[in-house]
Amino acid sequence: MVRHMFSHVLLLWSLSHDLCITGLTYQEPEERSWNNQNLFSVPEDLDVRLRRLDLSNNFIRQLHTLALPYLEQLDLSSNQLDLISEGAFENLARLEELNLSRNALNNNLGSNSKAFRSISRLRSLDVSMNGLSDDAVELYLRNKPSLDQLKMTGNALTRLSHSLFRESKGLKSITIEDNLISVIEQGTFEPLNQLEELNLAKNNLAQICDFKLPQVKYLNLSMNSVEFFVTREDHQLYRLEILDLSHNKLIYFPIVPKLNSLRYLYLHSNMVGALKSEATMVTEVNALYNGIMKERTVRKNNLHSNWRLMPLVYIDLSYNHFRSFPLETLSLLSSLETLNFSYNCLRNIVWDVRNDSESGYPRQLFFSSLKHLDLQSNGLEYMPPLFLKALTQIETLNLQENAVQPCASVDDVQSLTPRIHPNTSCVPFGELRTLKHLNLKENNIKMLQANTFQTTSLLSLNLAGNSHMLMQDGALDGVQNTLESLILSDINITGSDLSLPCMPALTHLNISNNRLQLIPSSLSCAPLRELDISDNHFKSLNHSLIFALSQHLNLMYISRNDFNCCDSKWLTVLHELNITLPDLNDTVCFTSDGNIRMTEYLRNPAVPCLFHKKAQEVHFGQMIVIVLFVTVLLTVLIVFTRKVCCTQASFIV
Repeated sequence: MVRHMFSHVLLLWSLSHDLCITGLTYQEPEERSWNNQNLFSVPEDLDVRLRRLDLSNNFIRQLHTLALPYLEQLDLSSNQLDLISEGAFENLARLEELNLSRNALNNNLGSNSKAFRSISRLRSLDVSMNGLSDDAVELYLRNKPSLDQLKMTGNALTRLSHSLFRESKGLKSITIEDNLISVIEQGTFEPLNQLEELNLAKNNLAQICDFKLPQVKYLNLSMNSVEFFVTREDHQLYRLEILDLSHNKLIYFPIVPKLNSLRYLYLHSNMVGALKSEATMVTEVNALYNGIMKERTVRKNNLHSNWRLMPLVYIDLSYNHFRSFPLETLSLLSSLETLNFSYNCLRNIVWDVRNDSESGYPRQLFFSSLKHLDLQSNGLEYMPPLFLKALTQIETLNLQENAVQPCASVDDVQSLTPRIHPNTSCVPFGELRTLKHLNLKENNIKMLQANTFQTTSLLSLNLAGNSHMLMQDGALDGVQNTLESLILSDINITGSDLSLPCMPALTHLNISNNRLQLIPSSLSCAPLRELDISDNHFKSLNHSLIFALSQHLNLMYISRNDFNCCDSKWLTVLHELNITLPDLNDTVCFTSDGNIRMTEYLRNPAVPCLFHKKAQEVHFGQMIVIVLFVTVLLTVLIVFTRKVCCTQASFIV
């Protein structure tokens, strides 16, 4: 005790002595990093004025007394620390942030935990990846009234007890990710009135029977084994804004608090929708609620009554087992702007909605705020007109990797032959008047008819990967003045198949991986900034068209074509105007004697062509010599033949 007091007095004297001699009154926070220096111990003679000290990524195994009275941040992560002396932190009166992750603090618990009790002003503590058990964590968290941020990722916790945080009730953020937690005792988190962020991802939690943490704004329960999430209906306002239940075993939609602030809900990679129909799922989840809450009588639809008040703007339902689209449940979300429904099992969207009680006809539901809908990879073939009519504000529609066939415009359908009828399973995109971005990549589209997208407001259109698609003249009529991005790659078209109108707004065009030999001259009126013509059969490009495009062009892809080295004025234009060609190193041009890399050709473009011309001249000279030789030979032969004939005639006479 006397020794400790003497060391304190000596430290204060040295500080006051320094201040008197140098005249210092206050220094800006000083920082020192010993990161990754192969240290086996803390360096001696550290500057006592240090505010931040980084000793991470070393081989320090023991920590003894640190005399750093101004230190606020200490990083000892990624060492081999397993022993902390009892008085190691006694002189760190201002320490607020301590990072001890990736060490071995599950050893020497007696000494280590006693050392921890002396840093009561700590606000942030990271003890991740230390192999800590349930009991060890309780010891380390004693006497931490100021702690507001705690990280315990990658330890060996199996159970969270109600006494775990009893001396750290000011916590605002807790991360206990990647442990073995299967049990959370009642009262563990409820007393933490300031808790806003709770991350329990990658554990063994199986169910949330009665969620009651109204103070939490962000809750991450992803990568557990959660089968259902139920909240008792009451009149308390919950502050929950983000709920992540992805990568679990959910069969039902969660029953969230009735009065909630939920805006982002992540349910991807579960088993929601595995039941036969939406009605079955709703019935079963309400029965589950009544069973858990021990309700004697089945009351109203708890799921729908709570969802109706939910201010959700984003929901991710991708990678689930939906075979039907949950129209009624999702239409309750009046604020929903983005819905990710990709990678499910939809074949058709069936308007399976209860009939109107008065008219007897199916009710028209609306997704009044939905702007972005992702239906990629569902095997989808048909969307009924009532569903399209419900998308009153839709702007982005992703239908990649489905089997959707676009209809012609309504006016054109009526004038077509009987083989195409409005009641076939095609999709009339013209009904989506607010649509701006449409992805129809890899839908095996057979025919893109005239005026297909008329009355839409398309800014971008992706038709890539439809290798058997025929484009009628006028297929883009109606959107030629609005389209800014058009992707026609990998559709197996030739120059005669590609008919594009003048598109005065087009800035991005991808026609790669086709069989094109000409760029449509109609593109001269487009202010293209990016053009991809790679993987085609181009031998040359119209240099006057390239010059016209170069006024706006910034980026162009040209590799894997059949360019002629001696017909490359277009390349000179691109090179002189500093158009970026990212794949120039992979581009070659051809002569009669082989191929040359474009980069080599640009250094000295005259040589291969000069050689080519000389070869042509040599070839022409050889032909003249051969012709003269043959002529002379024939003349000699004729003369010789005549002489022989005359001689024979004289002999006969």
